[in-house]
Amino acid sequence: MFLARVEGSVVATKKDPNMSGRKLLLLRPQLVDDKDPTKFRPGANTIVAVDSVGAGLGELVMFCQGSSARLAPGLREAPVDAVIIGIVDVVDVLGRQIYSARS
Repeated sequence: MFLARVEGSVVATKKDPNMSGRKLLLLRPQLVDDKDPTKFRPGANTIVAVDSVGAGLGELVMFCQGSSARLAPGLREAPVDAVIIGIVDVVDVLGRQIYSARS
């Protein structure tokens, strides 16, 4: 599992039939900064993921990739490589809270 910030959405009117009706979101992975572990730093890449939990723009989410993504309900037959599986409330690193959805 990985953490990412939702940066946008993707609309594709022509797609595999097993992807019909699926919400696609654009994610930017978030990494704990090596130099300052009280902060995140954005990853260099972006990822398109199927939203299985109702995430929204700007939220911090958990996602998984690869064969694990197809284990999410209803995705077994879909050509999915990434799926959002949770909306993050709090992240603690080394005993310090570095993210809270409430603030």
